[in-house]
Amino acid sequence: MRPRVLVVDDEVGVRRALERGLSAEGMEVVTAADGPTALRVALTGAFDVVLLDIMLPGLSGYRVLQRMRAEGVRTPVLMVSAKDGEVDQADGLDLGADGYLVKPFSFVVLVAQVRALLRRNDADLARRRLKLGDLVVDRAVREVSWAGEPVALSPREYAVLDVLAGRAGSVVTKDELLRTVWGDEQAATRNAVEVYVGYLRRKLDAMGAGEVVRTVRGHGYLASTPDLDAALGSAASRRR
Repeated sequence: MRPRVLVVDDEVGVRRALERGLSAEGMEVVTAADGPTALRVALTGAFDVVLLDIMLPGLSGYRVLQRMRAEGVRTPVLMVSAKDGEVDQADGLDLGADGYLVKPFSFVVLVAQVRALLRRNDADLARRRLKLGDLVVDRAVREVSWAGEPVALSPREYAVLDVLAGRAGSVVTKDELLRTVWGDEQAATRNAVEVYVGYLRRKLDAMGAGEVVRTVRGHGYLASTPDLDAALGSAASRRR
């Protein structure tokens, strides 16, 4: 799977430039233009790095970072701001930022810092907690719960959900699930993916979480919630 980066900036030109540039570097990029949206998306824990501007509408980058850390989200955060004072940088780092980059910056330097955070984050992936509304995927113990109640899944069902929740808000194709869950596209077929997604959805539905995993016709599968759909402006909420 490609590294997943959340870019948060209220300037549309900056968002588009970073999205194009980071995508060209082999990363999957999701963007947000204001603080409240950034917070709702970041709290899923489904990102490898967050690029976070400080001056944002609705909620400052400082407050977004503070809430993330208070909620136990340990995703690496690189703060990006025109504020270049020592106090500003110290404030960001004290709140739990992993780096601070001053605008205007070199894109080469930004990519280098993002890659450094990705390398540091590799060891933390297995301990990350993913959250979609009341659905929690605790990777540290490989357990799933809904509204505090455990959801019993087979190892393969858990692996499918882990991939989907890890890409929350984005469509995952059947071929991507084959490569990631089965490891070898020759070891299973797309029909096996459909079967296990069906098993997973039935178990989630029995717990009242049937709307979390959806089929996006002609594309693949999506793990999301209405709140995340609204935050991302997702048109991918069409479901079977």
